[in-house]
Amino acid sequence: MTRISDIIAPAFFPVWKDIREGGHDEYWLKGGRGSTKSSFISLNLIAGIVKNPQANAIIYRRVAATLRESVYEQIIWAIDMLGLRPWFKFQLSPLEIRYKTGQRILFRGADDPMKSKSIKLSNGYFGFLWFEELAEFPGMEAVRTIKASVLRGDGRTVTYCSYNPPVSANNWVNAETLKPEEGRLVHNSCYLDVPRAWLGPKFMAEAEALKKTNERAYRHMYLGEVTGTGGQVFDNLEIRAIRDEDIHVLSKFYNGLDFGFAVDPDAFTRWGWWPQERAIVAVAEYYGAHTPTDALAEKVKALAGGETVRCDSADPRMIAELRKRGVNAVGVKKGPGSVEHGMRWMQDLGKIIIDPARTPNIAREFASYEFESDRNGNFLADYPDRDNHTIDSGRYALEPMIGQKDIKTASKRMLGL
Repeated sequence: MTRISDIIAPAFFPVWKDIREGGHDEYWLKGGRGSTKSSFISLNLIAGIVKNPQANAIIYRRVAATLRESVYEQIIWAIDMLGLRPWFKFQLSPLEIRYKTGQRILFRGADDPMKSKSIKLSNGYFGFLWFEELAEFPGMEAVRTIKASVLRGDGRTVTYCSYNPPVSANNWVNAETLKPEEGRLVHNSCYLDVPRAWLGPKFMAEAEALKKTNERAYRHMYLGEVTGTGGQVFDNLEIRAIRDEDIHVLSKFYNGLDFGFAVDPDAFTRWGWWPQERAIVAVAEYYGAHTPTDALAEKVKALAGGETVRCDSADPRMIAELRKRGVNAVGVKKGPGSVEHGMRWMQDLGKIIIDPARTPNIAREFASYEFESDRNGNFLADYPDRDNHTIDSGRYALEPMIGQKDIKTASKRMLGL
């Protein structure tokens, strides 16, 4: 038998350790072509079945017809790599693989997620669930339906999701990845993390050729980057972790509040200014619909303290109510072209730095905000007035800076950024 540690790329060692220690219940492995994420999952799935005699596995792709030549062959590869073929039996109709103990590995299409409710096991439970090519699935609701149907039992369950990130930040998979979910670990990898000998000279040559001729396509296909459709409004985003010590050295903060109407949420955002890079840093947020005025005031005071909070001046009554409750709320000045001017100012910044763990709604809205297109695929010049609550809040917060003709730089540097 072969040890898994000898046949996985070093980039996956932290994930492998986390799986063994039971750190998470759900693993989202994203990356470009040649990242070996599917190989890693298949090896861990087989090892998990061997170690747990009660655990079975089920593997899904969006369309059942794609199973045999993808995940079915991938599982056979993993069994062979681990030197375990004599202990497994293989069946083609229906697709199924059985371990010597009777444990089963089933393969299903998710053409109708509700059909998963009829799947039964005579022994044990589904300890492992794998969604291959997750981006092909219609949405998170289909994933939740399947999970609720098959993950039953008292033992530990592990869900694997593998996918190449879609090009558009608006895609549901990319948006879901930005949400911090308890029990979920998201890992990114690409072919550069893999020993060159594993991929071969032909693969490497094809990657380098595309890099020379179409760098945008190369970054998406091989590096697994969300490069966008070309219509993204903010191409200066830097989505990454922000440490507490990075925030503590910021000397200037700005607060904004966009009021929710009907089903729209109230969106409070707090930003820091990093002059050396002409960058704004998302520090904190509150995002909630139908928030009572008293509760909204407490949320805002907890994040902004006594600092000025610049609000949508379209609701002076709400501003007055917040001021009664101790919020230093003021209305922003509006006029012809104010939205366009503020949006262009943010687009022209050196960076907009956002940590999806700290401010998931800011990350989601800024990353997915794209120009709309006409029927011919041409992008329209107007900024879309939808899914932009934190963006409007940010414009309000930064009104003092947006109104300046020249921005002076300060001497204090921001550590680690």
